[in-house]
Amino acid sequence: MKDAAAGTDRRRVVIVGGGFAGLYAARALRYSPVDVTLVDRAAHHLFQPLLYQCATGILSGGQISAPLRDVLQHHRNVECLLADAVGVDPSRRLLLAERPGGERFELPYDHLVVAAGVRQSYFGHDEFARWAPGMKTLADAMTIRARVFGAFELAETATDPLERGRWLTFALVGAGPTGVELAGQIREVATRTLRDEFRHIEPEQARVLLFDAAEAPLTSFGKVFSAKATRVLQELGVELHLESVVTEVGADGLVVRDRGGTTTSHPAGTVLWTAGVVAPPLAEAVATATGAARERDGRIRVDRTLAVPGHPEILVVGDLMSRNGLPGIAEVALQSGLYAARRIHREVTGRRPVRPFRYHDLGLAAYISRGHAVVSIRRVHLSGVAGWLAWLFVHVAFLIGFRNRVSAVASWTVSFTRDARRERAVTTADLPVRRDSDASSAASAP
Repeated sequence: MKDAAAGTDRRRVVIVGGGFAGLYAARALRYSPVDVTLVDRAAHHLFQPLLYQCATGILSGGQISAPLRDVLQHHRNVECLLADAVGVDPSRRLLLAERPGGERFELPYDHLVVAAGVRQSYFGHDEFARWAPGMKTLADAMTIRARVFGAFELAETATDPLERGRWLTFALVGAGPTGVELAGQIREVATRTLRDEFRHIEPEQARVLLFDAAEAPLTSFGKVFSAKATRVLQELGVELHLESVVTEVGADGLVVRDRGGTTTSHPAGTVLWTAGVVAPPLAEAVATATGAARERDGRIRVDRTLAVPGHPEILVVGDLMSRNGLPGIAEVALQSGLYAARRIHREVTGRRPVRPFRYHDLGLAAYISRGHAVVSIRRVHLSGVAGWLAWLFVHVAFLIGFRNRVSAVASWTVSFTRDARRERAVTTADLPVRRDSDASSAASAP
């Protein structure tokens, strides 16, 4: 494509992924002499740190997502394509993409920014996914919402005390930020939101079991905050099962092996998976085509400028990159996306190359329950109400779009002052009830 003003060829930048890394890279290239194509399998940007609030009825899907075309409508050098990136040809500088329906097409590039993110990992047991959904997409959050609120509905109509108890038991696998936040919210749903709404059950009797192979929750926050999180979770009534590995998941619950090798079955009507991530298939395709090294979870190792070694035109950013042990969090994604844009801009404008990527630690934050959060920002460590208020401020600041910020604050105000959660629609078709056909299939299996 020609630049009408300069009369020169404009560089073509293809960005894969509309998460924090991809979106911020596209936005930062707004005034660069390049043409940007943003490819994503979703037509929206998703604020993943608040997925658990969507899953527990505080926020709607529209409050934590924003249409990519709307966000980028004033960026005249950016176009958005709804497609799956499935491969790359570095020798011809082509990205191979696939439209919904299977039709494939090629996108030429001068610079390729791979920001495809990661997906849920079941550590080699993908069969767990049927009964233990993860939480990486908006659809995942809607599934979890239906199962959480649906479990109380099923308990209300159950006539067998054992079945009722099973539906009032929620098992979560993974005691990182997502698992801790989700566990705390489910207890709040049971003890605050639903406490006076049922006639045959007492929702506050719901059990929330949190499993993890580590010896404490939130280990990435350090021992002090981990201990505070443990105390708050226990005060909420969350049952911690640490140093435990899940070996089986089914319709009736899960089986766990402890440190000593003893296995225990835990009946549970709802099992949720918040442990582990793995790179998408595109990572393997990129590594195979470029010879890039990968970590055990499939993430691609990059050099000091976030490029694939030997291919300076291919940058890998966000959760998919592996560099100096950086965590897969929004702050890393945002900064790496901005860095990729800055590097491309300097190259196409003939300016001095950027220095190697350096991450500026903005801290960690986890919401446990109303009035309780842990926030670590450099030397500032907050917990309790102070941490909770800091958590609210940080997340409002990072939400995309003024409308989403105002709407989220309004929803939080209603939820925190009135214990109300309006986003909780559920139908019988949404519930993971084992059908007769499931039992027949299990009985006939070898």
